Amino acid sequence: MRRTGVPARRPRLLRTTAWEPVVVPGDAATQAFPDAVAASPLFDAAEPPVLTGARVEGVGPLTLRPWTPDDAPAVQAAYSDGAIQRWHARRLGTVAEARGLLAQWRARWDSRSGASWAVVSADGTLLARTELNAFDLRDGVAGASYWAVPAARGQGVVPAALRVAVSWAFAAGFHRLELEHSTRNAASCRAAVRAGLDAEGVRRGAVRHDDGWHDMHVHALVNPSGTAESAPQPVWA
Repeated sequence: MRRTGVPARRPRLLRTTAWEPVVVPGDAATQAFPDAVAASPLFDAAEPPVLTGARVEGVGPLTLRPWTPDDAPAVQAAYSDGAIQRWHARRLGTVAEARGLLAQWRARWDSRSGASWAVVSADGTLLARTELNAFDLRDGVAGASYWAVPAARGQGVVPAALRVAVSWAFAAGFHRLELEHSTRNAASCRAAVRAGLDAEGVRRGAVRHDDGWHDMHVHALVNPSGTAESAPQPVWA
């Protein structure tokens, strides 16, 4: 599954008789909703928070924690899996390449554009990756991405972890979370639905994979309360 970014809105322009561009302020509705996410203490921490509270029958409690350089061997092993290679269009030949990818994930938090977590079992085994990305802090919109190692698939790990990440995002002030997956990726579709992200439609020929252009199935979930204060609260460790 690959997720495209959400383009930022551009100010409308009017032309005067002298053809000088004049920026027109946003409408009243836009002005009434300031950058709630950007103004929150979301990015005060040096890294994404540790999230707990998810439990999967047969697996046990899950923890979503920030990635560390020590995760590089496990991440490289994950990207040796054919399904992850296919749907994420990436291969990692060395541990050094994996460390570079981990640095990219970390940089998204530093740039206020995303948050990525390692999903681990009670004994610390890497089970999955959950990420919120393409942050639009003005409108409170973000994308989502995930994968699971082969041994953790089909057990509900990804939906459980994604629900925790969604809860955190809504509590932080986000209004809408959305994700896309290839229409050929039935497993990703099941995970999105189980996590509570409703199917909204199909974007035709939207993302290029190794085998060509794929139609992308769009899922989304809107903060049911519309406010950060009454959104489902995550459990932060």
